[in-house]
Amino acid sequence: MAVIKLDKVSKIYDAGKIPVQALNQVNLEIEAGEFTAIVGPSGSGKTTLLNIIGGLDRPSSGDIEVGGVDVDQLSDNKLIDFRKDHIGFVFQSYNLIPVLTALENVEFVMLLQKRSRKERLERAKELLQAVGLEDKLDKRPSELSGGQQQRVAVARALAPKPSFILADEPTANLDSTSAGNLLDIMAKLNAQEGITFVFSTHDPRVIERARRVVTLVDGAIASDVRKSEPVQ
Repeated sequence: MAVIKLDKVSKIYDAGKIPVQALNQVNLEIEAGEFTAIVGPSGSGKTTLLNIIGGLDRPSSGDIEVGGVDVDQLSDNKLIDFRKDHIGFVFQSYNLIPVLTALENVEFVMLLQKRSRKERLERAKELLQAVGLEDKLDKRPSELSGGQQQRVAVARALAPKPSFILADEPTANLDSTSAGNLLDIMAKLNAQEGITFVFSTHDPRVIERARRVVTLVDGAIASDVRKSEPVQ
């Protein structure tokens, strides 16, 4: 079952006098449980594609369906609610709230969902344990390494039980060991719990682990390769 469907999606930015076509007639379906890398040179449209899938930007033309919902037809307020409940984000810059602890950062989206304190605490602790940070619950971002902060970000993305996770260059600011540990965790969550991951990345380590690699060139899909098995 496809959790993401893009039909002839284009995005044009009006940058001064010369329009810039970031995406050009993209057709793409992502199935539940996939571990997919979106790759391509700088300026190829990777981040724009992820932002449009995640409802952080809107297409100039084309249709986007996420979990059976035409997200490009939602009002801004309904789109915010939809993102909160259905899409998890992991960003290159972590985007943790500095004054909150690791536990509180993971809880935050569930607080917006108006879940009970008991449910929030139980799920946040469970997720931080899953990413190997059960001993860092009370640490603020400034007290954590980059790799640990990104693992908190993964736990936070999983907290609302989203339909899928969008990860934009999640390993870009990490050293080799931290990046490897993070990828191990995400691959395990994908394999054992069927969580769908879609990456925008330049990192060959992510590309190596992916079971599907979609290459963008000048805003269009140049190739779409599925591997029979992930490389460990």
